[in-house]
Amino acid sequence: MGQVPAATRALRVLRFLARQPDPVTLERLAQAVGLPRSTAYHLVQAMIEEGFVVHLPEEHRYGLGVAAFEVGSGYSRQAPLQRIARRHLADLVDTVGESAHLAVLHGRDVLYVLEERAPGRPPLVTDVGVRLPAHLTASGRAILSALPQNQVRALYPDRSAFVDRTGVGPTSLSALRALLTETRQRGYAIEDGEVTPGFASVAAVVLDHNGHPAAGVAVTYRSDPATDLGPLIAATQRTAEQLTVRLGGTAPRRD
Repeated sequence: MGQVPAATRALRVLRFLARQPDPVTLERLAQAVGLPRSTAYHLVQAMIEEGFVVHLPEEHRYGLGVAAFEVGSGYSRQAPLQRIARRHLADLVDTVGESAHLAVLHGRDVLYVLEERAPGRPPLVTDVGVRLPAHLTASGRAILSALPQNQVRALYPDRSAFVDRTGVGPTSLSALRALLTETRQRGYAIEDGEVTPGFASVAAVVLDHNGHPAAGVAVTYRSDPATDLGPLIAATQRTAEQLTVRLGGTAPRRD
């Protein structure tokens, strides 16, 4: 633990609550962050006073407070991930001659937060601010492949969660799991015609300092069996690894 153990504990509580789909009991929170119940209780009381945690007495549960939302909003306004990634994405486009983008997971969608277009290439649907189904996009698959299986299952509880765009792509949890297993094994994700007919993408995941998937870096190109994917894949993986290191993460080893 760091030089300021109380601050470290508070940050652990915030990080844990931010990853939960719903408010949690004090017992679960204390166990997850490795604190005695009494210590966890006094800690969350202090965080409630500052607005970072809210107590739901009817449910005997705790969730994130308004102050945590303000911090998240401040992060969005300052856009540090986009600032860090912009130069790397531009270098990627210069290297491969194709358009590239950066996306983050937003529920079952990916939200495109940065795009770098290659000169002379046609416009794509991945403009900044656009959301697309994560299970159909290469960047979404790269991110999903780095999530725990129970989190993927929570995102896709039944077939109704699988949106269709072009008539291709996984339509069940078992099919998605098989696709994500392939993605993890080879170290990159692909999609071909599942977002836009005639276009394909390769993507790699960006990990933060906790090993959590922070974003996906993707390159999109015209679908053509004659395309040499080797340079595209290598450059995309290299860019994702550079961003992972910039975020304090450890880039995965690859052959």
